[in-house]
Amino acid sequence: VRLVESGGGLVQAGGSLRLSCAASGSIRSISAMAWYRQAPGKQRELVATITSGGTTNYADSVKGRFTISRDNAKNTVYLQMSSLKPEDTAVYYCKVELRRWGAYALNSYWGPGTQVTVTS
Repeated sequence: VRLVESGGGLVQAGGSLRLSCAASGSIRSISAMAWYRQAPGKQRELVATITSGGTTNYADSVKGRFTISRDNAKNTVYLQMSSLKPEDTAVYYCKVELRRWGAYALNSYWGPGTQVTVTS
């Protein structure tokens, strides 16, 4: 299983970015998908989650500014980020819970991370 993230970059405060994370490989089914972030010197924190049924949840710090969505046909999760602030600067990681073909267990996989830098 491989996760490929894209969409990070440098943006001014108030701007927008859209992150994508595509899962590929021997995937039977995908359960929850999520985005985390880790700023320098800080612990990794949960940003947003989306269940297989489309239920979403957000960290208080991003509510109203970020939107998580998924395309089940493409095994892809997105994070639309708007009204970005310098404090949103971090490496963003996707996390996917899935079952592989031939396996019963639900396992979590992480993407390699994509840098988001917001300048003031």
